[in-house]
Amino acid sequence: MSTRDLRAQLSDVLGRAMYAGERIGITRNGKLAAVVVSAADLEALEEFEMAQDVAAYQAAKSADDGERVTLSELRNELSS
Repeated sequence: MSTRDLRAQLSDVLGRAMYAGERIGITRNGKLAAVVVSAADLEALEEFEMAQDVAAYQAAKSADDGERVTLSELRNELSS
C-alpha cells in the first residue's frame, strides 16, 4: 500500500491490523518503507528479540574463559 493510499484508508488499515492481525506494508516511491502491525505482534516480536538477547548473553557468558587483557595489550596485539 502506498503512503497516499494509507492516508486515505488509515482507519481501515488500523482496524485490519488490530482486529484481523494483518501486517500491511507501506511503500514510498515503490519501496517498502514501513509495516503496520498490531500491538500484539509488536509485543511478540519484542519478546522474541529479548529471548535472543538472553540466549546470546548466556552463550557468551558460558564461553568466557575468564582471561582478561588491558586496553594497551589489545592495541599492541591488533597493531602487530
